[in-house]
Amino acid sequence: MLPATARDHNHPTTRRPRPVALLLPGQGAQHPAMAAGLYRHEPEFTAAVDEVLEHFGAEGARIRADWIGETSPSVPLDDVRRAQPLLFAVDYGLARMVLGWGVRPTALLGHSAGELVAATLAGVVPLPEAVAMVRERVRAAVRIPAGGMLAVGLAADRLAPYVGDDIAVAAVNANQQTMLAGSAAPLAGVLERLRHDGHAVMVVPATSPFHSPAMAPAAKEVEAAYRSMAFSPPDIALYSGYTGSLMTPEEACSPRFWARQITDTVYFADALESLLAVEDMLLLEAGPRQTLTAFARRHRAVRHGASVAVPLLPARPGTPDRDRAAVRAAVDALTEEGHDLARAAVSRL
Repeated sequence: MLPATARDHNHPTTRRPRPVALLLPGQGAQHPAMAAGLYRHEPEFTAAVDEVLEHFGAEGARIRADWIGETSPSVPLDDVRRAQPLLFAVDYGLARMVLGWGVRPTALLGHSAGELVAATLAGVVPLPEAVAMVRERVRAAVRIPAGGMLAVGLAADRLAPYVGDDIAVAAVNANQQTMLAGSAAPLAGVLERLRHDGHAVMVVPATSPFHSPAMAPAAKEVEAAYRSMAFSPPDIALYSGYTGSLMTPEEACSPRFWARQITDTVYFADALESLLAVEDMLLLEAGPRQTLTAFARRHRAVRHGASVAVPLLPARPGTPDRDRAAVRAAVDALTEEGHDLARAAVSRL
């Protein structure tokens, strides 16, 4: 146990603290200046983000400028060239900040590109190679014709009439929460049909048709690049949205497994079900927008209070103070739960 803690001993807990599982979001969660209120304010977060961006070489400085610069971005944030590198950096930075508090997660679950952050934290791939994997994904994705994704308030089995013509189920996130993906023209037609049929649908901030057959050429290209990389079995429980269950050592070490994530459906709901079937958890979302927190709160274990979902950042873009307030609220939730946090690390909050 760490010698100095942030725990309020005037309000001791009477049960064992629920173990922490980190949730790491992927593309679609990004927004302008996400987590900027923590950059150059929280040392662990800042150092981790800087380390990631340094591995991007000269492009890292341009990514940083488009994220927190005072001028208009040179590349739109929703473009895969910005969204995926920045989401990786922010997710990773938030996770490293939490580890700096003395929290040791017992499980990790990433959504889409967030699964690569989870793999990095679990020791499957070193950070420099993880960044190289992101770069390969981006390089391959920009050569695919424009597309996107839709979030639909329907169960996956009710979307059969809208699937086809390059449109696929991209993600099954929760009850009545499904995503479709595909190339731009067919997707626009499906969007119009869904709205005409009276269904709740929202355009996801993305310019590439991830998790659809349109990305097959990119997956093939990425797999060839990944074959030169070294992978290791995870040293922490790592749940995969692509299998809906605990990732096996064979999957973790397979270049094909990681490459197919570009085209395959994300079964986040199944993976969360597998995770929460093991034991009650404190689910901590290390990323922007609170999308995974919202999905988790629809799970019966969270609805009934056996598990709890806590975000680290606000649900919508806001001021730097709101970023820091959200982190303070997460610290309070961990402390109230009974986790001993390193006083020096959280006192700046």
